[in-house]
Amino acid sequence: MIEFTLNGQPTRFDVAPETPLLWAIREQAGLTGTKFGCGIGACGACTVHIDGVAVRSCLVPSAGIAGRSVTTIEGLASATQLHAVQTAWIEHQVPQCGYCQSGMIMAVAALLESNPEPSDAEIDASVTNICRCGTYERIRTAIHALVETAKVSHG
Repeated sequence: MIEFTLNGQPTRFDVAPETPLLWAIREQAGLTGTKFGCGIGACGACTVHIDGVAVRSCLVPSAGIAGRSVTTIEGLASATQLHAVQTAWIEHQVPQCGYCQSGMIMAVAALLESNPEPSDAEIDASVTNICRCGTYERIRTAIHALVETAKVSHG
């Protein structure tokens, strides 16, 4: 039995310790927003936050989350309001097919939490998720719009 916090709620998974977190989230919790893309940590479709850090959940054995806090795309927004990154994605029409977007949003949310004014080079270094539709310019535009909005709000 693996005990941890999932989207703010105490949770227990009865899975083999080596079961990838991705599959535990999808099969045990029924949270299917975290997507399987490649299974080798290259694409980022399975990105979640573990203790606030963006992590590729297909590479994390479930035993590695014991006592930790995991946030999936389903837990990013509050009950009444989308996360700022989700709102920016809508406003800037980022997704095309949308398959990679939950992982992309999680990667960007973690980046902006740790670096509220990233340069293009910092975005490129931190957000390494693959978008097969090639919406990278819209992603960058949405990130820069969030940075500008934060600057206006704070100051």
